[in-house]
Amino acid sequence: MAAYLRKTALFCILILLASGARAAPWRPIGPDGGDARSLAVDPHDPDHILLGTSSSQLFASEDGGYSWSRLARVGNGDHYVLDHILFDPVHPGTLYVAAWSVENEGGDVFRSDDDGKTWRSLDGLHDKSVRAFALAPSDPNILVAGTLDGVYRSRDRGATWERISPEHHAEIKNIVSLAIDPQNPDGIYVGTWHLPWKTEDGGQTWFSIKKGVIDDSDVFSIIIDPRDPKLVYVSACTGIYKSESAGTLFKKVQGIPTSARRTRALRQHPIDPNIVYAGTTEGLWRTVDAGATWNRMTPANVIVNDVLVDARRPGTVLLATDRGGVLRSEDGGRSFQASNRGFSHRQVAALLVDRSDPNVIYAGVINDKEFGGMFISRDAGQHWAQMNDGLAGHDIFTLRQAEDGTLLAGTNRGVVALRPGDHDWRSMGVIWREVPGKPVRMRYKHLWKIRPAPPSVERSQLSARVADLNLASGTWFAATSDGLFLSTDGGRSWRGGGFLLGLKDFISVDVAGKMVTAATPTALLLSLDGGFNWYAAKLPSEVLPLLSVTIGPEYSLWLATRGGAYHSLDAGNTWQHVITGLDPVDVTSVVWDTENRRLLATAVSGAFESMDGGRTWRRTGEPTSRLRGLSLGGGRVYARTDFDGVIAQADRMLSETSTRGSVAANGSSE
Repeated sequence: MAAYLRKTALFCILILLASGARAAPWRPIGPDGGDARSLAVDPHDPDHILLGTSSSQLFASEDGGYSWSRLARVGNGDHYVLDHILFDPVHPGTLYVAAWSVENEGGDVFRSDDDGKTWRSLDGLHDKSVRAFALAPSDPNILVAGTLDGVYRSRDRGATWERISPEHHAEIKNIVSLAIDPQNPDGIYVGTWHLPWKTEDGGQTWFSIKKGVIDDSDVFSIIIDPRDPKLVYVSACTGIYKSESAGTLFKKVQGIPTSARRTRALRQHPIDPNIVYAGTTEGLWRTVDAGATWNRMTPANVIVNDVLVDARRPGTVLLATDRGGVLRSEDGGRSFQASNRGFSHRQVAALLVDRSDPNVIYAGVINDKEFGGMFISRDAGQHWAQMNDGLAGHDIFTLRQAEDGTLLAGTNRGVVALRPGDHDWRSMGVIWREVPGKPVRMRYKHLWKIRPAPPSVERSQLSARVADLNLASGTWFAATSDGLFLSTDGGRSWRGGGFLLGLKDFISVDVAGKMVTAATPTALLLSLDGGFNWYAAKLPSEVLPLLSVTIGPEYSLWLATRGGAYHSLDAGNTWQHVITGLDPVDVTSVVWDTENRRLLATAVSGAFESMDGGRTWRRTGEPTSRLRGLSLGGGRVYARTDFDGVIAQADRMLSETSTRGSVAANGSSE
């Protein structure tokens, strides 16, 4: 009996330890905005709107597009572009999503019967790049999909599919748009990378409808007036065309300039057919007289992917845009405001917790130009604001904070700084380079000799892409595309650059005492005297390419690579693959938490922690995004992601020490 009680007690203790060690869930916190690809409204509940992204993620709104929440990730991975979302008008809760892959020429059509919570791929179109998708207005059982190899139709809500375009046809392929006649489900228009086509008998016969359309026109969008099916609009790379004869003849619509001719989306007003919106790569355009005249309704830097008009409130227009996320108008498009609360589709490359206030977080994003740059949250990620004055649309790759509170950002055009109390970022750092002088030819009696001239000093601005910064005490280092630079005067001037041991494109730099590491994707350099002398570490071929290098406890070296994590205890002479509890591949970063004496790592599949110097690891939660790096502060762990902005979770260790402020990793706050 006693033995039984001891076993029971031990079992209970193990259960308690396991539950106590269970990590808190990750939650997305922003910054809001980013790329939005498609919008669809539920015909059974117009306040229910779905939003598709370019990373397999669906978002949902229950308040007409004012706020959003993550709904589901469609398919396996994050490589699907979700350009078409359809609600079944007869069967509430049934949804369809057409997807194409950015990694290959594959794709799928997915179906959900539980309001989008779970999805399954439909047989018949698996691995086909579906670029166009529509449901027949007069028969909701009929679905038509346009793929890179032709046109497919289902008559049974996606259960089975048949090709209705001629196989191996020279022209009816690379389908990027389609529309179904609102009265005749066999009448199908398709747009290709080379002009439009039409069938009136469900694909038995096809004929070209290019008359009036400039030759070699990519057709991006097709709409048919539901009241008058003879009225058809198509948008192409050569402009917008209108037909009043069901495609027999098109006439080019005037009024939209050539620079804005890539019209990705056409949308007719649900109440007034004379109003048509054209979403282009240079803003939203609108006609109120059936195409006779057009006016631009947004700035030219807005790239519109989709347009949604609220049938209940005709003045409400939603746009899905590149970089700016969802834009909303309540006055028919005359003015727009961001409507992104809860929607984040940002690629965060840099993350920093303020050294004096752990509730202040800085996030640097890439690829979003004037819609991206730098963001700040003063309430641990609940709200964000841009702080871009002076950045000129630069990408942000790394963030650091000096002891005096100055923020430093490594960008695609050098280092910029924001000093306490300032509002504008300013370029920082003059480069001093020695330039060999021209040799002088001198004559000594009857003999000519060449005497080398003394070197001169060249002064220029640091303008290379800065991938990493390290603000070690007394000496700052910058890993750039133009070489490794160092500064001994707080970043006012820099020396170095050029080739260091034959290398130039540096991605990572770290410092601990006199040890300095500098890495390129294919090499690791080490200095044991503060950066004066360097040697190349021996690297096994399987570790390449490198993603980052970290100096850990006892001057151990840690590599984050596509092949997993590796560590060395002898200054890079020998390496060991780290696999005990850590993913064996695709490790994206390793961080040494000096204050809590632990190692943290991120991999494509999640975050990991080691309390014993890296001998064993445990997973800390199950994120839904690919992680690229961690920052710590205020009892929280923040992770930057490829697509979903910043995500956060409670840190069981830091929650006990949150009063210490931001945790420094090797002297930095990232």
